[in-house]
Amino acid sequence: MTEPVITTLLDTDLYKYTMMQAVLHQHPAAEVEYRFRCRTPNVDFSACFNDISREIDHLCTLQLSDDELNYLAGLDYIKPDFIHFLRLFRLDRRFVHLECVNGRLELSIRGPWLHTILFEVPLLAIISEVYCRHHYPKPNWEQARARTQHKMDLLAPAEGFRFSDFGTRRRFSARWQQEVVQTLAAGLPTQFSGTSNLALSRLIDRPPMGTMAHEFLQAFQALGPRLIDSQKAALDAWVSEYRGRLGIALTDVVGMDAFLQDFDLYYAKLFDGLRHDSGDPVIWTEKALAHYRKLKIDPNGKRLVYSDSLTVSKALELYQRFAGQCRPAFGIGTHLTNDVTNTPPLSMVIKMTRCNGQAVAKLSDSPGKAMCEDAGYLAYLSQVFGVQPTAVNKN
Repeated sequence: MTEPVITTLLDTDLYKYTMMQAVLHQHPAAEVEYRFRCRTPNVDFSACFNDISREIDHLCTLQLSDDELNYLAGLDYIKPDFIHFLRLFRLDRRFVHLECVNGRLELSIRGPWLHTILFEVPLLAIISEVYCRHHYPKPNWEQARARTQHKMDLLAPAEGFRFSDFGTRRRFSARWQQEVVQTLAAGLPTQFSGTSNLALSRLIDRPPMGTMAHEFLQAFQALGPRLIDSQKAALDAWVSEYRGRLGIALTDVVGMDAFLQDFDLYYAKLFDGLRHDSGDPVIWTEKALAHYRKLKIDPNGKRLVYSDSLTVSKALELYQRFAGQCRPAFGIGTHLTNDVTNTPPLSMVIKMTRCNGQAVAKLSDSPGKAMCEDAGYLAYLSQVFGVQPTAVNKN
C-alpha cells in the first residue's frame, strides 16, 4: 500500500506556524477564504481526483505528537500558549471544498483563519505528489540524482553563497525532498543553510528557515484601520509578536514601490532584511539598496532573500552581482525538489482571496501572479497605493 503523502503536521513550511501563532494572539476570530489555481494550462486532474480527496481526508486525521510539540517548543520564538493550542489542534475537512469540473480542479478553503492557515502547504504537496504518481510512475532516479549532483558541483566553489530549500509545496514527492535535503546538508554543509520544512529541519538538525507569507499582509487589507495603512499594520503586528526575531519582510503584496513608501527608517532599522518573490530581481535589489542608503543604513548589514522561481544558475548570477553590497541569501524551491522528469512541474498556488467577507488581493511585481476575485476592489487597491494594476487571475 502506498504511504500517505503527509504523515505529520510538521511537513509544512515554518512560516505557516509563525503566522498561525500571530493569528492566535491577535486575530483569532478572523474568517478567511483561500482558492487554488493551477497556472499550467490544460492540466486534467480527473484521474487524480479521488486520490487527492482521500489524501486530504487522511491529512485531517493527523495531530502533533508530544515529541513534535517539544521540538516546536524548543524554537525560541514559539510561545507556551501556542503549544497548548496545538496539542488539541486538528485540521477540519469541512473547511475544504473540492470538485473536479471537466478535468479542472476546483479547490477552496473557507473558515476561521486560525483553523485553516495550515492547509495551504500540505494541500499543494498532496496535489503535486498525487499528480506525479499518476503521470510519472517510474521516474529515472539516476537522472534525478545526477541533476542534484550537478547543482552541487556548481555551488561548491561559491564559498560565501548561502541557500535554503523552499520546495515543499511543489515537490515531486515527500521522499524525494527528504533525499535532496539530506544530500545537500551532507555535501554542502557550509552553503546549505537548511530548509523551510519543519519536519526535515528536525531530521537534519538545522534551524528551520522562514518568516511570513503574502497572506499575512493581505489579511490586514481587511483587518487594519485603513487600507493605506495595511502594510504598516501588518509589520507592526509582526513586530509585536516576535520582538525583533524572524525579521525578514516580504515586499511584493502591493509591489516594491508601494512597500518602500511604508518601509521608513523605523522599519528599516527594525527588520533584518527583505524577501524578493516577484518582478525583476536586479531592479528589486537596486531599489532596496538605494532605499537603505537613502536612509543612511549600510545595506551590507541587511539580508536580502531571493525566492522567486530560482534556479541554481540564476541564484549564482545574483550572488556574484550583489555580494559585497548586501548579505544575499536564496530560497530555492521546485528546481531542487521537482527536477526529476523532463517535463516542467505544475505551477500552482493557493492564495487568500477574502478576509472577514472582504476581498483581499496580492498585486505582485510580476504580470500574471496577481490574484483577486473582485476587479473593483483591485482597482481601488491600486488607486489607494498609487500603483498600476497587473493582470489578475480570478481563480
